[in-house]
Amino acid sequence: MVQQTLHDWTKIQTYILQLEQEGLVTRTFRRLDLERQQAIISAIVDEAIEKGPAAINIKHVAKRAGVSVGALYTYFPNRDGMLDFVVEMSVRFVSDEFNSFRPYFLEPPLREALTLYLTGGVEWGKAQTQMVRFFARAAYHRDSDLSDRLVRPIATIMRETLHDILAQAAARGEIRDDVDLEAAARVIYAAMVAAGDGQLLPYLNAYFQVNDEDMPPERTANALIDLILHGIIKDSPQ
Repeated sequence: MVQQTLHDWTKIQTYILQLEQEGLVTRTFRRLDLERQQAIISAIVDEAIEKGPAAINIKHVAKRAGVSVGALYTYFPNRDGMLDFVVEMSVRFVSDEFNSFRPYFLEPPLREALTLYLTGGVEWGKAQTQMVRFFARAAYHRDSDLSDRLVRPIATIMRETLHDILAQAAARGEIRDDVDLEAAARVIYAAMVAAGDGQLLPYLNAYFQVNDEDMPPERTANALIDLILHGIIKDSPQ
């Protein structure tokens, strides 16, 4: 998560203070300069991505971050504590990001809202490559502990946002009365994940086959949204 903007890091300082109060990081870490904090957080995340969370090595994290092992023990209680810290910080960061975007998804007509959800999510992911890789490591590599603590809460926010988009569209009279909004939100969410992750994670696209040089993302995104709309709206799109 070293690619954060200054605004992002202002928010992250709030999370660090919260996590200090919860005993997941020390005041010593909070008092470090931003560059050192970034280096340490990045080192923990990169180690988790490369080796898996169960195999995080404190010596390797220290080497990546350019600090001593002893220094790390003044910031975190142990190896698991380092992981707990970055997991909690990641969940709070992504949750707040989605909650800040949510009003913009709910205002437009359904086609525009779904397009914004997909394309905006991909653009956000491209700007947060380390966060995306960390999330993907947990989601696609059977890290059961992170599945419950990292993947599920973030995925739930994403799915609930889609449900809210559909509910708003239904309230505006865009969706047929017989549509099961909860079930539809889950199916649409799964399709959006495939379309979005296929762009952000090339190794998954080899399986999903969503895009290639002859099939640009815009074309498959339009096809996906057309299918969704034909399935749930009252009138066929013009």
